[in-house]
Amino acid sequence: MAVAVVKPSAEQLARLAPFERRAFHLVDFVNTNPLTKATAAAFLRTVGTTWVYFATRRLIHILGMDHVRQLRPRRGLLLVSNHRSFFDQYVIACWLLRESDLLRRVYFPVRADFFYQRPLGLAVSLLMSALSMYPPVFREDSKREFNSYGLKRLIQILQQPGSVVGIHPEGTRNKGPDPYTLLPAQPGVGKLILEARPEVLPIFINGLGNDLKKQVGGNFDGSGSPVVIAFGKPLDLTSFYARRNTLRAQKDLADSVRQAITSLGPVEREYRLELEARPRRGPVLL
Repeated sequence: MAVAVVKPSAEQLARLAPFERRAFHLVDFVNTNPLTKATAAAFLRTVGTTWVYFATRRLIHILGMDHVRQLRPRRGLLLVSNHRSFFDQYVIACWLLRESDLLRRVYFPVRADFFYQRPLGLAVSLLMSALSMYPPVFREDSKREFNSYGLKRLIQILQQPGSVVGIHPEGTRNKGPDPYTLLPAQPGVGKLILEARPEVLPIFINGLGNDLKKQVGGNFDGSGSPVVIAFGKPLDLTSFYARRNTLRAQKDLADSVRQAITSLGPVEREYRLELEARPRRGPVLL
């Protein structure tokens, strides 16, 4: 039996500007209509994975693929990773689409200040992800109430087998000098996991830049830094599910997820040091 899709209230929608409401209704339609979502998935699996493959194949190195291949999620799958580049989750998802059959429906919650507030942002979302950058997350205090709808929608998505959501527990891009030191995890990640109870897969990624032209050019001329993705084991969160769903439990769970991602940093760093001693051109999947 189909489950009714949760929708924002009239009061929540009223907090958005006219363009934001129009953008949301368009993206929401694409992500809730089975036919348009299937079309978006087909676009990502063909066009998206193809261009990402050719744009990163000489630089990409993927560790822990055995953890991915062993996954048999009975609910949705939550990909949790560190966040250094605008393209982290997109590249991760495209390579997973290419190398596994896990990703039937993909969703990337994003900050609304570009993708839902500017026509260019909406166009970028269409061309790169077939509008899978959904639901939006608003930073303005006047619009934060809309985010409670977004959380409910993500919980609903992650309760459905075949759904995959990619998020960054840090909540924002880490611009610090040390890629191996993560920002604090946000308790909202813990709340999402406690209420949706998805399969949770930790990932550490390093090497992607934020200049798309330079990043792609570095792949073709060989000057780019290796892009290393390290997948960890799916997390056993049974002990957290036995606790009451309080703010303390949510924060503890978010911190545990952050630690799981952080623990993959040394794995990535050791492999990167080996590459410096014995360079290998990608793609390499281990």
